[in-house]
Amino acid sequence: MALVLVKEDGFGRSDANAYANAADGDAYHDGHLYADPWQAATLTRKEMALVMATRLIDAQFQFGGGRTKETQALQWPREECHDPDADGWGGGTVASNVVPKSVIEATCEMARELLVTDRTASPAGEGLKYENVGTTQTGYDKSDTRPIISHVAQAMLSKYGFPLNRKGGVVRLVRS
Repeated sequence: MALVLVKEDGFGRSDANAYANAADGDAYHDGHLYADPWQAATLTRKEMALVMATRLIDAQFQFGGGRTKETQALQWPREECHDPDADGWGGGTVASNVVPKSVIEATCEMARELLVTDRTASPAGEGLKYENVGTTQTGYDKSDTRPIISHVAQAMLSKYGFPLNRKGGVVRLVRS
């Protein structure tokens, strides 16, 4: 069965599988210095990459606030998600009937990255401390791995949430 891309339109669709469509991707990549992989891809490959990028973003990021509808397929749209760019002191919240532009653009960025390489594949040398080839010994730093969500996409998404696989954390302290 062929993939049918269903873009989230801000109404909390139960059948949505992408935050962006190929037209969004084309517009995003019009001004992108490294757009060649996107521009060379067929419409089918672009749509597959956008759907996969959306899946990865939803699996790897936790956004503020809560889903608008219990039945919606994706994390966006959301209610009460802080928007640091909103008018007023301290910002406001993202409208509950939109997917923010930066989420759409992060999806397009990730889609292009996925057209270049499988970011979900295990990195070379995973689980390997040292590799001996003849008289040469090579060590791998297992903590120096490429994140599934690119640094550029993470920067776009970080104003609305945080990556679930981040190192470190935040603990709320309550004094009695």
